[in-house]
Amino acid sequence: IILAMCLGIGAAYIFPLWTVRIFETFNAIFSQLLGFVIPLIILGFVAAAIAEVGKKAGKMLLATVVIAYTATLCAGFGSYLVSDAIFPAIVQPLNGNIAAVAGEASTKLEPYFTIEMPALMSVMTALITAFVIGIGSASFNADSAIRRLLNEFRTIVTGLISKVVIPLLPIYIFGIFLNMTVAGQVAGIMQTFASIIAVIFAMHIVVLLFQFTIAAFFSRGSRNPLRLLGTMMPAYFTALGTQSSAATIPVTLRQTIKMGVAPETAGFTVPLCATIHMSGSVMKIVACSVALMLATGIPYDFEMFTGFIFMLGITIVAAPGIPGGAIMASALIIYGLVWG
Repeated sequence: IILAMCLGIGAAYIFPLWTVRIFETFNAIFSQLLGFVIPLIILGFVAAAIAEVGKKAGKMLLATVVIAYTATLCAGFGSYLVSDAIFPAIVQPLNGNIAAVAGEASTKLEPYFTIEMPALMSVMTALITAFVIGIGSASFNADSAIRRLLNEFRTIVTGLISKVVIPLLPIYIFGIFLNMTVAGQVAGIMQTFASIIAVIFAMHIVVLLFQFTIAAFFSRGSRNPLRLLGTMMPAYFTALGTQSSAATIPVTLRQTIKMGVAPETAGFTVPLCATIHMSGSVMKIVACSVALMLATGIPYDFEMFTGFIFMLGITIVAAPGIPGGAIMASALIIYGLVWG
């Protein structure tokens, strides 16, 4: 993954535009595949995991949702306070021509073609279906037909992940960083937001250290938060490359089990929290919204962002789980915040 990231950045300086568009075409098709597979991953893993947890599933589900939403809200408000304190000193008004140049770059980097792969269901439908089937089948015997079906379906999804998705991820990540670098050269907008990205990255580190300190306290294995955080680095690099927490589920699940979390607990919480625990996405969206309003001279206050963050914490759960899915699911409330 790291090699793919570095090669993608380096190749942008030597590849002709038609080559970049070839990789953009691959990424467009692979994104369609991810959109198709992710609801299956959620359904396959969450339903089977809830069934294995048994009668405790209802309580675990409620506790997980409450903790995830609370953490998401805290991340959003923390992001606003930090952004409001720091960004006014570093954000400069945007040049009106930047949007036009960026738009020109995006048209040049369009894929040659793409293949539509409509998902069987939305992420939200997959979650609700997994809850209903998992909780309903939790009272069945382990050798019942429905439990065997869930386990076999999970095996199919696992095979799809290990034999198709994971092997193609490095190429996908290479294409993403190739495209990002080329677009950055043309648009030049990355220089404007370099300091903003640095602040967002610092906020992520603080939140992760806080969360892993709590995790270390309850851990059955290592109680060193830095060691636990180090174990999860493959998942973070995968998430950075794919720009999708849902697409990172297989790697996150593997590393979570390595940290000492019981497999049945990890199988329940990881796929679920990949779509409902959106602290990172909310931090980024809130920070970028503050930066956008400062750059365009639009007034804002804490009261305005309070409603925005509460709505964002709910809306983002319905994100399609593909690269850019969180921002797409939040587009309407962002539009209402900035231009409404």
